[in-house]
Amino acid sequence: MARTDKLDSILLREISMIISQEINDPKLGFPTVTEVDVAPDLNTAKVYVSFLGKNYKKRDGIDALRRAKGHIKSLLAKRIKIRKIPDLTFIVDDTLDKADRIEELLSK
Repeated sequence: MARTDKLDSILLREISMIISQEINDPKLGFPTVTEVDVAPDLNTAKVYVSFLGKNYKKRDGIDALRRAKGHIKSLLAKRIKIRKIPDLTFIVDDTLDKADRIEELLSK
């Protein structure tokens, strides 16, 4: 397993736990971290998140995560022993929405 792949899975697990247990923002909704993609230089990480609800809630949820990014990084620094926590970029994962749309079109 490559170094970035291992870090991807560790960050996915830890960020998921932090979001579900430590972030108390009512605008967050019900997020699920679906994937984390750490850059080869380990300086940045894309965090893909899906939400239950309509599009406006997704936007509010991503905004809430962006506001909490510093807090999430500080909690990660306490949990993971690496030299530098990557800068996190939160992105809406709309894969399920696309799959539902394709299935709907195929069923017609």
